[in-house]
Amino acid sequence: MAQDLQNQIPLEQALQRRILVLDGAMGTMIQGEGLQEADYRGERFANHPYDLKGNNDLLSLTRPDIIAGIHRRYLDAGADIIETNTFNAQSISMADYFTLRDGKKVVYRPTVHYAYHPCDQAIMSMHEIAGKNLRQQKRQRLIVDEIVSGRDELGVLLMGHKKGAYWYGSQLDIHETRRLAPYNNATSIQVCAPVLSGIVWALENPERGLVEADEMDFARNLEICMPYLGPVVGKYSDWTPLKDRGVLFPEDIDKTDPWQFRNFRVS
Repeated sequence: MAQDLQNQIPLEQALQRRILVLDGAMGTMIQGEGLQEADYRGERFANHPYDLKGNNDLLSLTRPDIIAGIHRRYLDAGADIIETNTFNAQSISMADYFTLRDGKKVVYRPTVHYAYHPCDQAIMSMHEIAGKNLRQQKRQRLIVDEIVSGRDELGVLLMGHKKGAYWYGSQLDIHETRRLAPYNNATSIQVCAPVLSGIVWALENPERGLVEADEMDFARNLEICMPYLGPVVGKYSDWTPLKDRGVLFPEDIDKTDPWQFRNFRVS
């Protein structure tokens, strides 16, 4: 590994020298291994109540030798860049494999989503572009110094428990952002801090190999992130997806359980 690292050059420099080769199809290579249900389950998911064959992401945990072998074959064939083994890295597909039921009743379903609430000015800008048949303006600019106030709130909203909803996250304003890292905005710092944390953790634990996020030392990761996040707060909320619904027109919603997928608006 040390020798491999010594032979690395920055990607931009390599692209200036020659055309780089990307690896090929991951799915067909996995299919060619002839894997069975037991390969997808491994020891970790041996007692899972439903079939897992087809969830190729799990192989990074249950058969890392297979995934590493495929990557190595592409490198040996001359590939310069290899992609990650991520087919089901989103809640809709994961729900197909990991939703748990008691009869017809769903008792657990993976429900991690990204949600971003833009400011009113950003919405108005998008309406303007839509009014021009989605053609971008001829003149464009990156707003940096024009931002004079405000903060970005980036966190996680835990929903569906007995207390309703709980938001926990970072509230970083533009002034603290510029003090921490000039020429950046708050979102870039909030996103890059966990990436920095992961890199530092990997350098400090070179022998750990492939691990899930839950297996990392969260206290150490937070220690690295916290100086870049501003105030980190937690707040309970009485909000549910049913709030103010069905006022203007009838909607197909489940009033018996506010937290069902059908009650969420996704755009």
